[in-house]
Amino acid sequence: MCGILFSLRSTSLDDRPLDHYNSLFPKLAGAIAARGPDAQDTLHYNVAQLTVTFCASELRLRGETFVTQPHRDSEGNVLCWNGEIFEGLSVAAAENDGTKLLYALAQCRNAYDVSSTFGTIEGPYAFLYYHRSTNMLYFGRDPLGRRSLLVHYPDASNPYFLLSSVSAGADPVHALEELSTEHIFAIDLNAIEDLLEIRTRIAKVPRDIEGKVLPFARPSTVNRTIPGDPPKVEVLDRIPPHLTVAVDELIAQLDRSVMLRVRDIPRRGTAAGEARVAVFFSGGIDSTVIAFLADRHVPPDEPIDLLNVAFENPRKQAVKVEGNIYALPKREKKQKLRDPLDYSTVKVTYDVPDRLTGLQEVEELRRLCPHRTWNFLEIDVPFGESQGARATVEALMYPSRTVMDLSLAIALYFAARGVGQIRQHPGAEAQPYTSPARVLLNGLGSDELLGGYGRHRTAFKAAGWQAVIDELQTEIDRIPTRNLGRDDRVISSWGKETRHPFLSLSVVNFLAELPVHLKMDPRLAAGLGEKLLLRLAARKLGLVEASSRKKRAMQFGSHSARMAPGEGDRKGDNTLRDTLST
Repeated sequence: MCGILFSLRSTSLDDRPLDHYNSLFPKLAGAIAARGPDAQDTLHYNVAQLTVTFCASELRLRGETFVTQPHRDSEGNVLCWNGEIFEGLSVAAAENDGTKLLYALAQCRNAYDVSSTFGTIEGPYAFLYYHRSTNMLYFGRDPLGRRSLLVHYPDASNPYFLLSSVSAGADPVHALEELSTEHIFAIDLNAIEDLLEIRTRIAKVPRDIEGKVLPFARPSTVNRTIPGDPPKVEVLDRIPPHLTVAVDELIAQLDRSVMLRVRDIPRRGTAAGEARVAVFFSGGIDSTVIAFLADRHVPPDEPIDLLNVAFENPRKQAVKVEGNIYALPKREKKQKLRDPLDYSTVKVTYDVPDRLTGLQEVEELRRLCPHRTWNFLEIDVPFGESQGARATVEALMYPSRTVMDLSLAIALYFAARGVGQIRQHPGAEAQPYTSPARVLLNGLGSDELLGGYGRHRTAFKAAGWQAVIDELQTEIDRIPTRNLGRDDRVISSWGKETRHPFLSLSVVNFLAELPVHLKMDPRLAAGLGEKLLLRLAARKLGLVEASSRKKRAMQFGSHSARMAPGEGDRKGDNTLRDTLST
């Protein structure tokens, strides 16, 4: 993994815009270095009337050789690569995937060849490739948007073009936006006469190339077969015949996806016997299945760290003591607000829902995998610390700017930092611990693919199976535009990388192509019908407790949402600016 920072600017910029650029670029370069602490480098080229700058950093998680980015070859071609190749291009354990990819791209004759190359590889990525002899620049993100790449288009005040993995927060010297995943983009640098018109010079190269088989160009479309009246599953302990093959195949697909994401991680920065892999762990079915499968592939003498975050939430603490004053009649509510609770008398606890289920579930993992050391890392975040980090988190997640963005991003920020305490067994004295793992597994994606949200049940009640199929297609279509880029910016700020086994395109395509009634059954009760296929798979693996847990959003399970008294009525889709002004 790495950080990417690229700029195009005219060699004839006047002093004022240049001052803007000179203040911005070091900020972004510093954030890029935090993402890739192992190596950083910068290259400058002059092309016609343009100054072209490539800046990249390296977090070495592939190969045994020391690599500095940007990658470059003897022909002067340059690749900034923020990604991992898990399938498609053959990369041996000792090889670096960026080096192999640069060689493959150097063989491409045109933009369609470049797009075809990316259509044959699976993994999260954002990239920037410069072909020196033609002065062609190519850039893009993977079809699901698992890695961040932001773009600033030149304007009169800030007449430079930027591509960046990171943000400097809300700043008048840039107007960053997430780069679309719909296409691969290309710019002929020879054809640029005026940077202010660069939007009209950017070609959109299709991901699907006629006549070529490109298995990873796009996610598959959802199977639109409408079931008649499929048999109902009564209990998770017995897998009905019509689901047997699908359950086995899901386990195999997820097992392979996890294996590809935890094998061959260089030991740089970790000693023998220290954890190289951690899991964002709530004790829910998604994170538990991922942790269980990781046990199969992580060397047995290494711990696996389970990152469990809990926030001191004064609003929740006050409700626990006083009840929900916002449900009181208006007069009583005003009186309570005039005479607020003396919070200093309240004993702060971190027994949030995710902590309680996490503690229960780690014991199930210990029973099933007794030879593994499971480090259940209790990450307790005092209110003052979370508020002190707020400005940093807002800058990292920008241009994401809603109340919900902040509540999720701040939970991931502290979880990824990995600083807390562990216990050797329940009731043991807590010992300070900082996770050394640089690969963090995330269970995100199962709800979108397997019908895990309440809206899927609502759709079924409104219009039957057809509505559920339409909703599942919408879920896949909007994965690239939701929160993966935001999460990448926040987590990677600690020099760590998140990997999503459910969002392997192989897993996504397998699940998309399954008939809907093999994945979920909204006719059944909550805790059974949603993500039915995954529940059956978890039960077959022996994860009895996890298999029947209901979904709980991270911000509510960790209590990272609406922490201050008076924030209980803030809506998640409010922008932070709107929230602060009310």
